Amino acid sequence: MDAIPDIGDNQQIVFTAWEGQSPQDIEDQITYPLTTELLGIPGVRTIRSNSMFGFSSINIIFDEGVEFYWSRARILEKLNALPAGMLPDGTQPALGPDATALGQIYWYTLEGMDPDGNPTGGWDPHELRSIQDFQVRYALSSVTGVAEVASIGGYVREYQVDIDPDAMIEAGVTVMQIADAVRKSNRAVGARTIEMNRAEYVVRGLGYIKNIGDIEESAVAVIDNVPIRVRDVAKVVLGPAQRRGALDKAGAEAVGGVVVARFGENPLAVIENVKAEIERIAPGLPSKILEDGTRSQVTIEPFYDRTGLIYETLGTLEEALTLQILITILVIIIMVMHLRTSALISGLLPLAVLMSFIMMRYIGVDANVVALAGIAISIGTVVDMGIILTENMLKHMDEAPPEEDRLDVIYRAVSEVSPAVVTALTTTIVSFLPIFMLEAQEGRLFGPLAFTKTFILISALIIVLTLIPAFAHWLFTRRVTKMRWHLFWSLLIIAGGIYVALFHLAWAGVALVLLGISNLAAAWFAKYNPWSMYVNNAIIVLSVGWLLAGNWLPLGPENPVTLSLIFILLIVGLLFFLFMLFMHYYRSILNQIMLRRRIFFIFPVVIIISGITLWQGFVRMF
Repeated sequence: MDAIPDIGDNQQIVFTAWEGQSPQDIEDQITYPLTTELLGIPGVRTIRSNSMFGFSSINIIFDEGVEFYWSRARILEKLNALPAGMLPDGTQPALGPDATALGQIYWYTLEGMDPDGNPTGGWDPHELRSIQDFQVRYALSSVTGVAEVASIGGYVREYQVDIDPDAMIEAGVTVMQIADAVRKSNRAVGARTIEMNRAEYVVRGLGYIKNIGDIEESAVAVIDNVPIRVRDVAKVVLGPAQRRGALDKAGAEAVGGVVVARFGENPLAVIENVKAEIERIAPGLPSKILEDGTRSQVTIEPFYDRTGLIYETLGTLEEALTLQILITILVIIIMVMHLRTSALISGLLPLAVLMSFIMMRYIGVDANVVALAGIAISIGTVVDMGIILTENMLKHMDEAPPEEDRLDVIYRAVSEVSPAVVTALTTTIVSFLPIFMLEAQEGRLFGPLAFTKTFILISALIIVLTLIPAFAHWLFTRRVTKMRWHLFWSLLIIAGGIYVALFHLAWAGVALVLLGISNLAAAWFAKYNPWSMYVNNAIIVLSVGWLLAGNWLPLGPENPVTLSLIFILLIVGLLFFLFMLFMHYYRSILNQIMLRRRIFFIFPVVIIISGITLWQGFVRMF
């Protein structure tokens, strides 16, 4: 689940650091030689390189269809097989994290907070950076699905040796001697073993630097049996490393990090895992007592969390799908005027959507705004198939003799229209083949839409040809003939409605109570029985309309829901009035068109000419 589809190319980054060197030197000695070597990797489409002060960055873009981790393996093979001496000493190319451009899913800062969650400050940037580098980053890097946790802001603490040129001249030492002395002083040396009293002891020289004094006491040279130490020719301090950027939050400098999700992982699941890990390590982060007595503890504060964007984006499509289903149910109830058929067709919609989710899961189509849009635009086609099938079944059942088996009637009705339904659906699916053939960014952008639209159409076809006929036979042949069963079911609906009204939704409970009362009246009063179907349909239309008005709010949240309900009913009523008007006069309209065929053929010709003119332009057309 993600907010938008990842349309980026398969791009891998090779990063090489060479401290203190100019961009031109890095270009000549690192970027250019590396680029020429990497061009020989199979499947490479293009390489883009960038040489900056102190580092080289090479972006390798592969052809469409090259597998992500296969390309990384080929790059590593090439880097391990570089000729000796091709790159300057001390430089080591590194492959970037296995993530894409949309991999940055979670940004956070480290801030000092009091026990009530109020900002307190009291932490220097270098302290926060050390906590980030050696505590938070290690913990979050271990989370499942995380490719990298990059630190941003603050200062990286380092030992700095500030050389005194005058003291160097006086002592007769060089810069290289001082650098060698510092380098050699930070290591341990093994001196084999000593045997004493039939026991063997390992001799080691421990020389790792633990504080500034260890560097200051390192010997640079010995002149006339007098050692020249580092502190004699330089000053050793703890200071910040050179940096090329900073992190700003609300106008103040901050320290934080970026969590990058691994390629192919579910971003939503990775974010949830990261949040769980942050909650786990939060109590163990450092704290201190400030001068005013306030206890300040380092906390992790998110300032970019893609969870909200994902849920908001998918929620928009979820709301659209819900409204579409409700509107469709409303239309079906009014148009078909058969309650069991309306329930049958309405049940087709969520079932087809759920089946398409199953196909998305196993074929590997991500749930994002484009993919779900494919489901949304297919709702109308799915309903059409159900209406065609059920209407034909109702027509055959009305025309069939009473003694004929209803199973044979439904089988005959479905067999009559199923070839047309399959043809129509197949045509729709085949028409999307050009979208399946799209490549690169276009294919990755519109491919999910084509897949989900195809999935829901296939699901609807399976449901329409297999489940709906079986359920239709079960529904249409059930009749409640005995009075006691009429009373039982009606009273059960009324009791259920009272329970729902008291403990859940008032309007839903009232609708159930009214349905139960209507069924009771139909059982007791013969004159009311023909009207009960219309009354039940009206109750359900008002209930679905109320639910639709409460979710949609077409007139805005500032107006009452009742006004939105009236607006919806008026719009739907107007549309149905126009449809009924057209159906009433359709026979005469068709007759006039058939009698004056040549005149009416002018209309499509005008449409074709106008469309081509707007598309190609007047000069090209004529």
